[in-house]
Amino acid sequence: MGKKRNAPLNKMFAWVRRQSAKVNAFLAAALCLCALVALKLLIHDHNHFFVASEAIHFAGILVLIYKLSTRKTCSGLSLKTQELTAVFLAARLCCSVFMEGDIHTVLDFVTLVSTLWVIYMIRFKLKSTYISELDNMPLYYVAVPSAILAVLVHPYTQHGRISRILWAFGVYSESVSVLPQLRMMQNAKMIEPFTANYVFALGVARFLGFAHWFIKVYESAGTYLFLVGAGYLWLPMMLLSEIVQTFILADFCYYYMKSVMMNGQLLTTMPLPV
Repeated sequence: MGKKRNAPLNKMFAWVRRQSAKVNAFLAAALCLCALVALKLLIHDHNHFFVASEAIHFAGILVLIYKLSTRKTCSGLSLKTQELTAVFLAARLCCSVFMEGDIHTVLDFVTLVSTLWVIYMIRFKLKSTYISELDNMPLYYVAVPSAILAVLVHPYTQHGRISRILWAFGVYSESVSVLPQLRMMQNAKMIEPFTANYVFALGVARFLGFAHWFIKVYESAGTYLFLVGAGYLWLPMMLLSEIVQTFILADFCYYYMKSVMMNGQLLTTMPLPV
C-alpha cells in the first residue's frame, strides 16, 4: 500500500531528475516563490518568521547535541562553523539584551549556550574524532570581511555606535558561517546523517529569515529598503546577506529533499562542489 501511495510522488521526482539544470533551477525558483506566497497569506504577523527561524536553528543544534551525546563522535562536524556561529550569536545577544530584550534574546541565549557546549565537546571530549585536515577553511576568510563591512555599513539608530557595528557584524558573519561546514563535507566527499539534518535545519531557518525581509520589501513596494534614518545601504545589505546565505544553502537543501523523497534516506555524498 505504501509503495502505491508513493508511486505518483516517485514518478514526479523521476520526471524532475530527467530535466535539464535550467529547468530544475526554474522549478526550484517557482517552488520558493509559491512558499513565499503561502507564508504571506497564511501568517499575518511576519515577525513570527524570525522566531520560527531562531527556534529551528536551536532545533538543529539539539540534533548535534544528540549525536555527540549518543554516538560519542564529532566526525563530519566543522569546528570552525560552530565557532563562527558562537561569535555571531554572542554579538547579536550583546545587542539584543539592550536593544530588544524579548523572545529573540531568549532564543539567542539558549542557542549560544548549546553551541558553546558543542564546541567544548569537539575541542576536548571528542577531540580524537575531529578531522581537522578536512576542516581547512581559514576563519579570517569570512570573519575579516564581515568585520570590515560592519564598520562601513551598519544601521543608523539611536543606539551606540559599537552596538550598531556589532549587530551588523552578526548579520554579515551569520550569512557565511556555514561555509566551513559545507567545505568540510565537500572535502570528505560524504555527509553524516546528523550533520545533514543540522545543515538542512539551517537552510529552513534562513529561508524564513529571507521570507521576512522579502515580504517587507514587497509590501512597501521597495521603499522599505531606503527608510530615512536607517542608513541607505544598511537595509539593502541586510537583505543581500539573507539572500547570500539562502542561496549558499539552497543547493544542499535541494539534494537533501531529493534524496529523502526519492530514496527514503539521507544523501551520503556531496553532489556539487561548494
